[in-house]
Amino acid sequence: MTDKPFKFSVISEPKDEKQWFGVARQAEDLGFTTLLMADVLTAPAPFPALALAAGATTTLRVGTWVLAGPLRLPRMAAWESHTLSALSGGRFDLGIGTGRPFVLEDADKLLGLQTPPAKERLAQVEKTIDELRALDGDAHTPVLIAAGGPKARALAAAKADLVTLAASPFTTREEMAERVAEVRKQAGDRAEKLEFVSPIYVIGDEAPPWVPRLLRTDMKTLIEHDSLNILRGSPQEMADELRRRRETLGFSSFTVNAVFLEKFAPVVELLT
Repeated sequence: MTDKPFKFSVISEPKDEKQWFGVARQAEDLGFTTLLMADVLTAPAPFPALALAAGATTTLRVGTWVLAGPLRLPRMAAWESHTLSALSGGRFDLGIGTGRPFVLEDADKLLGLQTPPAKERLAQVEKTIDELRALDGDAHTPVLIAAGGPKARALAAAKADLVTLAASPFTTREEMAERVAEVRKQAGDRAEKLEFVSPIYVIGDEAPPWVPRLLRTDMKTLIEHDSLNILRGSPQEMADELRRRRETLGFSSFTVNAVFLEKFAPVVELLT
């Protein structure tokens, strides 16, 4: 479905200066394209952390995976995004979505921020993108939209540069191919410019403890369902599988957790 060059991102969370700069520099040295971090109220704030990571590297991109639209006024999120993009030499990607349920619960509990209905949250995402485009002027900060339902996929088709399709870990290859094709069709003349990003939560046969909690299933079940959230085998077998996913599903960009940074590096080397 695509022949776009492979891109690989690593997702991490800052613990302290040494660890954070170490992850950023190691990711850059190993050929990863981007360092990503979540927008979670119980973890460090993404914009200052990513700014520091950009300053500690020279070619590595940085980005949010993903910003929860309801946590900030659209103009505020766009202002911070534009600033980071401009001061990093255009190395920032704004990943944005309507917010995962636990993030919205924390917003209510920790900020007293009432969660608006899904329709309003999606409108906030769109407004943030529009505000960012206005601030960017002739520049262009790449925007990734985490798209779950049909309306979010339609917005991604209209305004995103990168798209990740929020889906169950048991979504079949056929179902995923249909969703990619749907977004591409809706994008019209923009279709060839879109990049589709697929998260991989497990590299190898053993899942970290947080993966079953996040996906609400176990490794055995993921294997039985041929889940796209896992990647197994030798580095060459993994590379061949990612080539198949690019050819048949349209994914050219993949994310992995920093815990797999070194283990996945040989695959990056084979494909970039």
